[in-house]
Amino acid sequence: MRVAQVIGRATVSIIDPSLKGGRWLLCNPIDKEHFNTACTKTPPISSQSTLVAYDKLGAGVGDIVGVVEGSEATAPFEGWVPLDAITVAIFDSLHFQPVS
Repeated sequence: MRVAQVIGRATVSIIDPSLKGGRWLLCNPIDKEHFNTACTKTPPISSQSTLVAYDKLGAGVGDIVGVVEGSEATAPFEGWVPLDAITVAIFDSLHFQPVS
């Protein structure tokens, strides 16, 4: 799972029927040095590629979310869906302490 900030939304005109009811969010992954302050202070845009993630949680611009990618992103669905990233959490706070 990656931690990311929602920085926008994407609009699609044609969608697979299994994905109706959700939204597409632009999510910028947060660098680990900003994890502890991400929920209280807007993190800077990282050099990592922005993800387009499917969302049914109701996350909005500015929210800090957990994003799962790859085949794990399709786990909530029955059968195959054309999906590569999905939001799985909206964080109220984060505490990150690296193992030394």
